[in-house]
Amino acid sequence: MPLVPVQRLILQPLALAAGLVLSGMAQAQSLQELYDAARGYDATYLASKASADAAAARAAQAEALTRPTLGLTASGTQARNDPPGSGTSVNSRTLSAGLQGKYAVYNAANAPTIDKARRGFEVAQADLETAEQDLIVRLATAYFDVLAAKDALTTSQANKAAIAEQLASAKRNFEVGTATITDTREAQARYDLAVAQELAADNDLRVKRVTLDQFVGRVGVEPKGLAQPVALPALPSDNVDTWVTTGDDQHPSVRKARLGLNVAQLDTQIARAGERPTLDASATVGGQNLHNNLNGSAATSSGVGTTKTASVGLTLTYPLYTGGLTQNRIKETLVLEEKARNDLDYARRSVAEATRRAFFGVQSLKAQVAAYEAAEASSKLALEATQLGYKVGVRVNLDVLNAQTQLYTTQRDLAKARYDVVVNGLKLRQASGQLRAEDLSAVNTLLVR
Repeated sequence: MPLVPVQRLILQPLALAAGLVLSGMAQAQSLQELYDAARGYDATYLASKASADAAAARAAQAEALTRPTLGLTASGTQARNDPPGSGTSVNSRTLSAGLQGKYAVYNAANAPTIDKARRGFEVAQADLETAEQDLIVRLATAYFDVLAAKDALTTSQANKAAIAEQLASAKRNFEVGTATITDTREAQARYDLAVAQELAADNDLRVKRVTLDQFVGRVGVEPKGLAQPVALPALPSDNVDTWVTTGDDQHPSVRKARLGLNVAQLDTQIARAGERPTLDASATVGGQNLHNNLNGSAATSSGVGTTKTASVGLTLTYPLYTGGLTQNRIKETLVLEEKARNDLDYARRSVAEATRRAFFGVQSLKAQVAAYEAAEASSKLALEATQLGYKVGVRVNLDVLNAQTQLYTTQRDLAKARYDVVVNGLKLRQASGQLRAEDLSAVNTLLVR
């Protein structure tokens, strides 16, 4: 009775996958290429980058508090005066221009205000780093989700093909009287299920492709698969405490919370400055031209002609009473300082928890890969033994179908576990604040050239 050789069953997924790779080789792109494209297209990342640029401009604005200001003023007026009963009229034209300068000699709020703007820029930089790390993880997840979906579809197609051959074999055996109708019905049921699984896998692949395409704004992006044999990268450290300690020092959210505490302390300094005097220096220089006409003739009177003025002064302002505004503002900022300290503690604890979760997740996935590799080898041997038993009559058709399904399921789960190890390795670095573009380049070396 004809059987499907186990070697053929094992090679079918590889052959189908190779066909897909060859058909899309012309447009297959590496993870690094897609990342470079996504940095110029992803709206979330570009929005964070724009916010960082805006924060840089705000910091530059604050620097102006330590510099003098200079302004130009100019005015011109035309007036007509007709005294009653005099029978005469006077036309007056006045032109004036001047320069006004001002400099803050002493203002206790200026220095903390400038420092606050600088801290705001550093906060925006931390947000930008978070957005970049998030882009790396989102892109890598979408990239390997497509590869996993392709593997699932390939496995479903190969499984359906194997079951179809087993169904044909069962039908032939029933026709010649060497098998019962039960074998045929079991094979038919498995085949129908395989068709449904293939349809579901095909739709899942379409959806995963849409997600990957939106990162670069193109349709039909084809990712490269992992190079064979697969060599998963080792972690820089197998000690979870090392990862947690690093996260407390480097994670963008911890830095942002620490900067938030600094900003809250600066707000308190600014509020306290409201109780202190300010001293401003000012200077003006200008000129005025006055011209009068009496019934069309030039009038002669005092003040007619060009005059020049110049002045220099100091203005001291000391707040005596603000209605409780300053005192209550200080109380508010002190409370906000305490809130910022709690936010910093929460950020540290959250990073430590997320890092531990990610670390143990990667360790578990690596153990799963080793277990799936052993299960794949065992499933191949089990399928060979089951086919031999079916040939000599000690196993039924259902046993062969079960062994085939087990092998394909194991191969699919093994490929998915490998992808998860790679992606979760990036997530571990993200959780500890160590994720950089260079880590994506390292992952890129694992792909087919």
